[in-house]
Amino acid sequence: MSATSAQPQPQPTEPRSRALRAAFRSFAAIEKVGNRLPNPFWLFWILAGVVAVLSAVLAAIGVSAVHPGTHETIDVQNLLSRAGLTMAVEGAVENFAAFPPLATILTVMFGIAVAERSGLFSALLRRMVARVPGRYLTFALSMTAMVSHVAGDAAYVTLIPLGALVFRAAGRSPVLGCVVAYVSIAAGYDASPSLTTTDVLLSGISTAAAHTIDAEYVVTPVANYFFGLGSSVLVALVITLVVDKVLARRSDLEPDDPVTELNADELEAIEVTGQQRRALRVTGLVALGFVAFLAVAMIPASSPLRGEGGGIVESPLIGGMALVLGVFFAVLGTVYGRMTGSFSAAGDIITAMVDGTRSMAPILVLFFAISQFLAYFKWTNIGNILAVKGAELLRELDMHGWTVLVGIAVLITFMNLVITSGSALWALAAPVLVPMLMLVGIEPETTQAVYRVADSVTNCVTPMSPYFVMALGFVQQYRRSAGIGTLASFTIPIAAVVWVVWVAFFVAWYLLGIPFGVG
Repeated sequence: MSATSAQPQPQPTEPRSRALRAAFRSFAAIEKVGNRLPNPFWLFWILAGVVAVLSAVLAAIGVSAVHPGTHETIDVQNLLSRAGLTMAVEGAVENFAAFPPLATILTVMFGIAVAERSGLFSALLRRMVARVPGRYLTFALSMTAMVSHVAGDAAYVTLIPLGALVFRAAGRSPVLGCVVAYVSIAAGYDASPSLTTTDVLLSGISTAAAHTIDAEYVVTPVANYFFGLGSSVLVALVITLVVDKVLARRSDLEPDDPVTELNADELEAIEVTGQQRRALRVTGLVALGFVAFLAVAMIPASSPLRGEGGGIVESPLIGGMALVLGVFFAVLGTVYGRMTGSFSAAGDIITAMVDGTRSMAPILVLFFAISQFLAYFKWTNIGNILAVKGAELLRELDMHGWTVLVGIAVLITFMNLVITSGSALWALAAPVLVPMLMLVGIEPETTQAVYRVADSVTNCVTPMSPYFVMALGFVQQYRRSAGIGTLASFTIPIAAVVWVVWVAFFVAWYLLGIPFGVG
């Protein structure tokens, strides 16, 4: 049964506690507001229109600022002027083509599409949770969800029903299995032990925003890798503790129908065949060999993979990480596909790449709107002036860096309840936040890291997320009366604890001066 066919219309259920009732009323209001927002594609064009009108007004009244680095006066440029309209029309294609995430995300997706369509991701996820001892099952499922982020949105479709089955096989509530899988994917979406397309996407937007202050600045896809690796373990542990110590004691976890042993089809859905196990072992060895080859190739100071003067951070390897990731996943997918028979000819690999590119069509359409909005915003200098004025305000308030970052985390958390697209939200926030904080000494990598924390956690509670409805559909397979309130009564407590602990973890990481990643 497909995920879409398993989604009865969600009905609200009345929560027991006053606090939860208040929370659900808030979510109802958020859903009402969010439903009135246009599609992100149109939202960015509307914002572009707002920028055009605002630029005309601000230019007419002579709004300006003095750049603290160059001491040059920055004036607002009127987008509705002859020069502005010429830029908008003649530069449209260049704005789109030069949009940093465009080529990088496609390059990575070619490889990820091969790995996904070979069956590698599905088999790997099943292998990670199958036959795990009961006492470690929650953590194993949550950690598997952290790994599944490399599969993108497909992780929801694969792992939520799988979570229900493995919990049921262990004699535990399948409802709780759905919740653990869903919350781990959604609330920890920007925490992963491996690099994902999100790393490539966000770093591209951050780079474009940083160019407002420093035209040579580059935020690499591995700029938050260390923090993401540590966060994945932390978030999995927190979810495990909340679920096993609190939620597992709820009295309403039993499904409508008595839990029975898994039938043959259900066992096949969670078990990995002997052929698949062998293919996974070989693929794992190939992955280790790939990484080892790159590591050895980087050892000589004269290596062509190093940068000028033997540098690693500004090296072709780091700068070309999108290609490295794309080739890595393509090689692994090809090896696995050939061994399992999912790829029988070279043409199958091309077909997988084409299918993967087809699935990227919605985000490519959105990228066109985002790229034009960012180009207009940059050309008018409104972003520069906001950054300078905002930095001056922060200096006057004499706020510590960590308090500013926590404030940003709170802001993004609430914005994410309505704008659930991580790339769209960062495209809105980065052009102001990144340069503003650069002017007060906070690096773009740090700003991006705190954004990722705030952008992740509320994913599992917002009714605006299509995956909330998907998860509810899977829960309703076991609890037909379950509604929005049922699922939210599980996700809200987990999200609240994860937010507090993860933000505290970020602050500690920042204050200790630990690098967030490479670059």
